[in-house]
Amino acid sequence: MDLHLNEKLGDGYKSNSQKARVITETWTESNLFCPVCGSPHLLHCKVSSPVADFYCEHCHSEFEQKSQKRNRVSLPKTLEGGAYSAMEARLKSDENPHLLVLTYADGKVNNLVMVPKHFFSMSVVEKRKPLKPTAKRAGWVGSHILLKDIPESGKIYIVKGGIEEDPKEVLAKYLKTLPLKTASLTSRGWLLDVLKCVEKLPTKDFTLADVYAFIPDLETKHPGNRHINDKIRQQLQTLRDKGYISFVGRGKYRKIF
Repeated sequence: MDLHLNEKLGDGYKSNSQKARVITETWTESNLFCPVCGSPHLLHCKVSSPVADFYCEHCHSEFEQKSQKRNRVSLPKTLEGGAYSAMEARLKSDENPHLLVLTYADGKVNNLVMVPKHFFSMSVVEKRKPLKPTAKRAGWVGSHILLKDIPESGKIYIVKGGIEEDPKEVLAKYLKTLPLKTASLTSRGWLLDVLKCVEKLPTKDFTLADVYAFIPDLETKHPGNRHINDKIRQQLQTLRDKGYISFVGRGKYRKIF
């Protein structure tokens, strides 16, 4: 994998966003394997697609790529999304593609991360204020993808800090996420939100009381639920059944992911 970008490809474009898109998407098409099945290449969606930028000819997985020029080593906390209503519809229909997040600087890829589509819920989509009446698209409501709120288990690095990750490790990490798939968008939101809380705990062993400390955050994300404690216990049991944590005693758990 050559991490250098061909910046000359942007010479024919005036818009910086168009330049970045052409440069980074050409790099992806030339260098990236399918992080779902391991097929050696992804194909660019030549026909205009409202959702996906790339697809795998072998496993038919689709990918949307978002790129950002960024000198910092860390990933951005948020990403620009599309129309809020369209994002909601995509998630409810399970037609959301996997997300590729590419950051670059000085003509070189710094980070490339895949977020599997089953790590998306409405909890990580922020509704923006409508555009002002004077705007060209007056009243249009956009969205932000809250990358910071996606569990770390769902951020699979393909390139990290300018260093390529082992493709076999990438595929293994993706396969490990498959038990977290759920058909219900609401159930998915709860499961991923509680997983994110567990990830934030500083020690491998933790208690139910430790997770209860996140109740205010979960109440904000799920304002209609009046049984937060019960939901937490339910999701911890689900995470145990899916092999992410183990139960070690009365009200005590251990991370195994």
